[in-house]
Amino acid sequence: MTKTDLFPNIENFITSLESHEISDERKQILAPLVMYIQEKIASDAEIRLNFICTHNSRRSHLSQIWAQTMAAYYGIKNASSYSGGTENTAVYPMVIKTLQKIGFKIEALSEGKNPVYSIKMGANHPPIIAFSKKFDADFNPASQFAAIMTCNHADEGCPFIAGAEKRIPITYDDPKAFDDTPLQAEKYLERSVQIASELGYVFSQIKR
Repeated sequence: MTKTDLFPNIENFITSLESHEISDERKQILAPLVMYIQEKIASDAEIRLNFICTHNSRRSHLSQIWAQTMAAYYGIKNASSYSGGTENTAVYPMVIKTLQKIGFKIEALSEGKNPVYSIKMGANHPPIIAFSKKFDADFNPASQFAAIMTCNHADEGCPFIAGAEKRIPITYDDPKAFDDTPLQAEKYLERSVQIASELGYVFSQIKR
């Protein structure tokens, strides 16, 4: 895969992220994930990343989608991203709207309380299937994966993630705090930008 495989609006969005600086403190937090991916590359092994947050509704999905997208953008093969929660709820609609605004093509594959979405980053890329689920659901890997804890509550509430080779806390503020306010769309985009910037930085550090 090459950078040109992504939809142009997504590629332009990623290019715009270069102006967002990542602090040394956040780089230290991201370093274990860089190391984990680099070790997998060195041993020619599959890279499985499971992003975990309490409800698997906002931050964990943004992280899953951006990790898969950044892996494609930087040409990192054998990388698969997943997400899960300590309970299942639903992907929050503003997450879908935020990603659509950036340029992802999204189709609802099912309706109901917990819809299933197909999320495409490029015409020739397989879709990311997004829906809310527990971190140990059958849809997610059972072993040989890194558990990336995207919220403090999940990190504290899940002292043990069965099958995880490594547990990496990379937490983000919850945009849910701005639901039903005039700042909602702005704050969801802000969180998406932060997550995209940081995961872009992670994959940009990988040596092949």
